Order: sequence, then C-alpha cells, then structure tokens
Amino acid sequence: MDVTLLGTGCPQVSTERYGPANLVRHGGRAFLVDCGSGTTQRLLGAGSAGRDLDAVLLTHLHSDHLVDLYQLIVSSWHQGRDRPQRVYGPPGTRRFVESTMTVWRTELEQRIAHEKRPSTRALETEVTEIGPGTVLNQDGVAITAVAVAHQPVKHAFGFVFEAGGRKLAFSGDTAYCPALIEAARGADVLVHECFIHREMKLTPGRTAEGLANVASYHTLSSEVGKVAAESGARCLVLNHFVPIAFDKAALLAEVRKDYAGPIVVGEDLMRLDLDTRVATHAGGLIGLA
Repeated sequence: MDVTLLGTGCPQVSTERYGPANLVRHGGRAFLVDCGSGTTQRLLGAGSAGRDLDAVLLTHLHSDHLVDLYQLIVSSWHQGRDRPQRVYGPPGTRRFVESTMTVWRTELEQRIAHEKRPSTRALETEVTEIGPGTVLNQDGVAITAVAVAHQPVKHAFGFVFEAGGRKLAFSGDTAYCPALIEAARGADVLVHECFIHREMKLTPGRTAEGLANVASYHTLSSEVGKVAAESGARCLVLNHFVPIAFDKAALLAEVRKDYAGPIVVGEDLMRLDLDTRVATHAGGLIGLA
C-alpha cells in the first residue's frame, strides 16, 4: 500500500501547495481522499487519473476539500472512464453532488451532444453517505471512517485504511481528538493536518477572534506530535498546512519535542510506500525507520 500527498495546502492560494487531496493505492486499486483545488492535475503528476479511481472519500463538506469534484468527473470522462464515479462522504454529500451536477447540466448536455463520445457513464455518480464505521471492505482493502472533532461542522471524518498487513490513517480536519488517536493506534503511517498558529498573521480582513475560531477546530503544531505519540504511529506525515508558508525547521523541532518517530513535513506529490518504508519526492529517496 502506498500514499501520495497530492495537495498539502489549504484555502490560501499557492502554486506549490494545492488543495487537500491524497491518493491511496493497493493491489491495482486507487482511492482519492478529498478533492481540493488542483486535484486533477496532481493526479496526473502522480501517474494516475480520475479515470482509474475506485472511490472518492470526502472527509467533510468544506469547499477546500471538494471544490475540484466537478472537474474530476468531467476530466475522468475525457480520459475514457467507463463507469460512474463512486463518492463516499458525510450526510449532505448526495445533495451537494446532485446540486453540483444540476448547476452544470446545460454545459454537460451541450458537450454530450457536440462531442459524440461513445459513453456518458463517467458523468454519472454513485453517492453513499457514511457514518462512523466500515466504509468499504473488499479486494483486500478495508476502509473505516472515524468521527473527528471539527465543530461547528456537524459531520467530519478521518479515515483508516488497512491492506496487506499495513495500516494508514488520515486525520481529516480535527482538533485534538481521542477517537482519532484510538483509531490510528499502531498505524504504520499517520497523515495529520497541522495548524501552525504562530505563523498566522493578522492581515486586512482578518481578526484575532476569527483566527482563534479557526485554530479551535484544527490540530495545532504544538499538539500534533502528542497525537502521534499517543497513537503509537510508526511514522507521522504532516499535511494540510495552515498557513501554507512557514518555517519548516521550526515546525520539525516543535513536533519533535513530543514524538520520537520519523516525522515527514509533507510536500505535494510526495509518495510513501508503507511496505518498503521509502518516501520519494522530486527524484529523491528517503528510507524511513
């Protein structure tokens, strides 16, 4: 099983850190966790495509985690996908997907009529709304959703993948969350969001109260090492950075105070193989303990 960080950013615009999205592959199967801005481009950069996905899993219905979903569906059609896109997400996902497709219906009808492609199956969706517990368990891959603390968002999940004797956990967006720690117990890799509060500056349009509110439903950089240590994860991968520009050495030192295992400061298109314990990025190789 391997995971590629497609996008490690947040709602802030960046040409280096695209919106939140992760690709998980095992035994010829491919799963997308979240679908932030630039996902379709990053999929190609990772050697994959929307055409090949077995399922799209949404942690929650914030725009930065799903804004590229329509682009994913349309690009998958152009890539020759021959089946509907399967989407799993919290309550409200079906309404969101149906509304999105309705907004674009006129454009789609025009494309279908003009382009004369042999199939429109890729433009269909199969939506399953999920709660905590088993999401999928087939072909040697088990996926479990765990409710996380992202209030006032009512339904937000992390995901745990188990395949080939390996365990991979995603935090989704969450404050410090005991349920996530328990679900990630003994994970080979924990991919966790990281809110670097000291790097957040008051800028025009921002208030101290607003920044505090945002910080309250994310995991602070001073907490994420504790989460990894308490879960017993064998490797911590930091992801979904807020803000997108920060002092990497300072962040690493901060997290190291609480967690002694391997720490990876994630980058877009970084790939980690859970079997060989090798991380690759920009032509470089890193052997993880």
